[in-house]
Parts: sequence; C-alpha cells; structure tokens
Amino acid sequence: MSIIAVNLVALGVLALACSGIFFSTPGQPVNFAGMHFGTTERHVILPATGALGIVGGIVLMLVNPRRTT
Repeated sequence: MSIIAVNLVALGVLALACSGIFFSTPGQPVNFAGMHFGTTERHVILPATGALGIVGGIVLMLVNPRRTT
C-alpha cells in the first residue's frame, strides 16, 4: 500500500507543478467524401485533482491497516 501512496503523492506534486497534466488519445476516425481524417481527444488532469492525490497519498501513508491473524 505504501507504493500506491508514494505514487499518488508524486503524481499529485507533478500535477500541481505543471498546472495540470494534458494528454491526448486517439479519437474516432472520420470518413468524408472519400477522405479519411484521424482525430484526437484531449484530456486534462486538473491541479485540484493533484492536491487530492497528495492528501490521499499522505493519508494512506499514515494509516496502519489492522491485520487479523
């Protein structure tokens, strides 16, 4: 669980430092009048999501799960 927490904090810091993370994915191709057009869809991870990731990662680091034996 600590690996997940460290990754959440690292990605949260990255999202805050870069004022959001932008990435593109392939969209639906368009065929019009015998021509083929490729499209892309642009997505964003907001800085507020990065802040939530940092808080969630810190909480995961501090919480000790109880193990039943």
